[in-house]
Amino acid sequence: MSQPIKKIVIAGGGTAGWMTAAAISKLMGKNLDITLVESESIGTIGVGEATIPTLVFFHRLLGIDEAEFLAATQGTYKLGIQFENWRDVGKDYMHAFGVTGKDCWACGFQHFWLRAKELGFAGDFGEYCLERRAAEAHKFTHLPKNGLNYAFHIDATRYAAYLRKFSEGFGVKRVEGKIEQVQQHPDSGYIQSLRLDSGQELDGDFFIDCTGMRALLIEKALHTGFESWSHWLPCDSAVAVQTEAVEPPVPYTRSIARESAWQWRIPLQHRVGNGLVYASRYQSDDSARQQLLDNVEGQCLTDPLQIKFQTGRRRKQWHKNCLAVGLSSGFLEPLESTSIHLIQQNIVRFLRFFPQSEIREVEVDEFNRQAEFDMERIRDFIILHYKVTDRTDTEFWRHCRRMSIPDTLAAKIDMFRETGHVFREGGELFVDSWQQVMIGQGLLPERYHPLVDTMPEQELRDFISHIKGGVDNDLARLKDHNEYLDLLLSRQASGMM
Repeated sequence: MSQPIKKIVIAGGGTAGWMTAAAISKLMGKNLDITLVESESIGTIGVGEATIPTLVFFHRLLGIDEAEFLAATQGTYKLGIQFENWRDVGKDYMHAFGVTGKDCWACGFQHFWLRAKELGFAGDFGEYCLERRAAEAHKFTHLPKNGLNYAFHIDATRYAAYLRKFSEGFGVKRVEGKIEQVQQHPDSGYIQSLRLDSGQELDGDFFIDCTGMRALLIEKALHTGFESWSHWLPCDSAVAVQTEAVEPPVPYTRSIARESAWQWRIPLQHRVGNGLVYASRYQSDDSARQQLLDNVEGQCLTDPLQIKFQTGRRRKQWHKNCLAVGLSSGFLEPLESTSIHLIQQNIVRFLRFFPQSEIREVEVDEFNRQAEFDMERIRDFIILHYKVTDRTDTEFWRHCRRMSIPDTLAAKIDMFRETGHVFREGGELFVDSWQQVMIGQGLLPERYHPLVDTMPEQELRDFISHIKGGVDNDLARLKDHNEYLDLLLSRQASGMM
């Protein structure tokens, strides 16, 4: 298509729709006519309330005030995820957002830690990560030079409402209605307009599909196809419920492995988000619902919401004049809180490839290649949690231990087991996280880098001690998470920020 892109129609609201509207309107809105269509009668899943640190970058890009955002979304800070019973029943570890220890030019900190552990003077791997220590101590403070990596727990419905107000301030028009038909050009197949249940037609030059798992544009109209990953990720169902808060919020998400499922617990200011992700092959819907209700704290504020899903991705996330953002582009279970990150990635990537004068296939192909890479590497990281485990107590976990895995993941596991190395490929999201999770799940390298043996034992002791001391000193500078959050919100409310 060679005509200039002037009119953009976003199909669907929720987190995906309004993040898209906010970014495009703020960064490019002066040159565009942007309309978002959504229906109040169509609910959003809205249970993905935990994020990762890339959202901080997104907000800075848009100039969003953090205290205002936290007040609007009833948000809290998040420093990592505590994995309980994943390695084995009764064995827990923290995947924190920070870097553990200090690498050298030839090898990562884990090599020095392995030798120190062998010599008997290394503590737990996580002792050398500030974010892990802060999470466990329930502390948080903004440090200079981004000295503490963090993300947020948020109310997804409130977040969408906040971004709607933000977007409308930059000229986005909202239309209420259900999409009944997608009108396409008879020759090119490009989308021309959306017909609503009211009879109104919304025409545009480019369309962004934020219709969730229904994928009304990218799949039902354009038939891009879907690649299932359910043979690697057996969970296909979830049940979610909100409960009242019975204790102050902690600055981390809890992920609690059950017999054939895992449970999330996400603390907000005013309530707690809870859910159980399970495999229907091993657990019935009724059993999962009851298991969740038996393991929540506080009174339920909502009825349990049942969700069915298939893990995988659209074969093309950008096709013709349509881009899929959010669940319309595919689904990965929220084990590592990556849903909002993937929304953000597709938005920012689209703006980098923005087709100002025409849609060029070379750019579309590169966009899809990068989007595929992102999802596959996150997929591998999630599979890792299931595959590398000592649990054999149920058929579900025995299946996970013996199931086949992608070659890309197998290579990563073999490399770490045999050499202790983890190499980042391209723009891969997770870096230090691989070491944290593999060690947390019980996978220790068989050897460390020979360079470590060139360091005298006392020098190694001093090196390990220096890192530990630095973390201790930084930890002492942090305030209690809830005291800091209350202070931040009170200043925001009084207009001091």
